[in-house]
Amino acid sequence: MQTAALLNAPDENVADAPLEPSPERGVVAASVYAGGKRLSGVAIEEAGRWSREPGHFVWIGLLEPSEELLRRVQLQFGLHDLAIEDAAQAHQAPKLEQYGEDAFIVARTAQMVGDRIGFGETHLFVGKGHVVSVRHGPSTSYGSVRQRCESCRVVLSRGEHYILYAILDFIVDQYFPVLQAVRAEVDEIEDQVFGERCEGVDVKRLYMLRRDLLRLRNAALPLADVCVRLQHAEVIELDAPMRQLFRDVGDKLRRVQEDIDSLRELLAFIFEASLMTGQAEQTAVARKLTAWAAILAVPTAIAGIYGMNFEHMPELKSEDGYYVVLGAMVMICATLFFAFRRSKWL
Repeated sequence: MQTAALLNAPDENVADAPLEPSPERGVVAASVYAGGKRLSGVAIEEAGRWSREPGHFVWIGLLEPSEELLRRVQLQFGLHDLAIEDAAQAHQAPKLEQYGEDAFIVARTAQMVGDRIGFGETHLFVGKGHVVSVRHGPSTSYGSVRQRCESCRVVLSRGEHYILYAILDFIVDQYFPVLQAVRAEVDEIEDQVFGERCEGVDVKRLYMLRRDLLRLRNAALPLADVCVRLQHAEVIELDAPMRQLFRDVGDKLRRVQEDIDSLRELLAFIFEASLMTGQAEQTAVARKLTAWAAILAVPTAIAGIYGMNFEHMPELKSEDGYYVVLGAMVMICATLFFAFRRSKWL
């Protein structure tokens, strides 16, 4: 009777709902939903009972929870021990595993932290009547996802499967701002290499960018396989409209993969172009040094010959010998200078 009264009450009349439980450490939000709307907040110890009510489901969001909190959640929904162990530890690879009627999904999140890509993890438990999300590391809050779902009774009435889609879609959407930030930096580096003032490029920064993009690719690629399995209902029974939603997430992940591959190829090209530019500059400097060395070798050789101090040297007795030798030096050096200038060595 109490549940029926809640469902028939208008959305703004939340005063008749059970009192909101006080939040505890590690619990971001915990609510029970039915009929396409939020009924109330729920305590962890009451979540299992509400999830077994017909037409109800519970959505719990956890942030870096303790093992004790995860065990309490496990007792409420009968979650598998192996899944709980994975959720308690970060650094899990993206995957989808099935434990009875429940699905356990690991997704990698990404966001810009300073000038680097910060990676986090989200572990999702999805079963009949419950969705539990566990966040580790750098990750944007899913509060906006919850608000968007709660604002539309039509999508919220689809239950826990739509919540799973909404979270995965939000995770994938967060990849695009990261790629835009990386692309902006890559464009700036490209302008430095190919601009009018050819500046040196930070090779270490290029390496770090390529490494972060590789890590992002390793996060996105397995998640695409997860969406394919969900799309074909290998783990969770989904209706046709829900399969199309997961297909849309898969399409976004393919675009992410294409952008990552193009950026990594562009960074490799910039690195090679930077090396070639540096080698060209070194070659130009070496040519100039060689040309000036050849020009200066002429007066050096002549002066060396007449500085040997032999007693019998015919030219030493010539009255105009000094001027003739100087003139010969100037003519030869000038000839060499213009010859090197014509061949663009100077």
